[in-house]
Amino acid sequence: MFYKIIRPIVRFIVWVLNGHLHIHHKDRLPKGNYILVAPHRTWWEPLLFALGASPMEFMFMAKIELFKNPVLRFILDHAHAFPVDRKNPGPSALKIPVKGLRKGDLSLIIFPSGTRHSAELKGGALVISKMSKKPMVPVVYQGPLTFKGLLKRKPMEVNFGNPITIDKKTKLTHENEQIIYKQLEDAWNKLDDELDPNFHYVAK
Repeated sequence: MFYKIIRPIVRFIVWVLNGHLHIHHKDRLPKGNYILVAPHRTWWEPLLFALGASPMEFMFMAKIELFKNPVLRFILDHAHAFPVDRKNPGPSALKIPVKGLRKGDLSLIIFPSGTRHSAELKGGALVISKMSKKPMVPVVYQGPLTFKGLLKRKPMEVNFGNPITIDKKTKLTHENEQIIYKQLEDAWNKLDDELDPNFHYVAK
């Protein structure tokens, strides 16, 4: 219920601050729940992805430090966020999203690189996808990367790609992981090209 209440509030705030959120190829989203997989470019991407894919509701990974504040913890808990210790993730970082995806009520937003300043892909998204038997949907964001740029009302673009499914017989060996990573990277590049062939992300 909290999620449904806060979503229109977030949508209104985004409209007031910027007013130029454009969603592309929402028709590519599969029926049922799924895992949105994106390169991490700015901290407000999860909000935009969740707005763009509504009415689907999403789980989010959030760093454990954010849950120390009781008010913020309440908001995160009720917005389907769950804590992850980035230094020592532990099995819960996989078990919680897998369990949520298997129930079928929620989808998941995940950034394989972990941080906005890392290009190194982590294997968590692949493991979660295979264990939950849910497809990964590549998605990219292009637009302002700073709050100042956001307030200048430069267009914000979200582009959804076609689902990528990991066959249940596929073993996640290092070799197979690299093949799937390549699929994701190629999908992200294609989505970026669809929006703007001249786009090049530079970490801020």
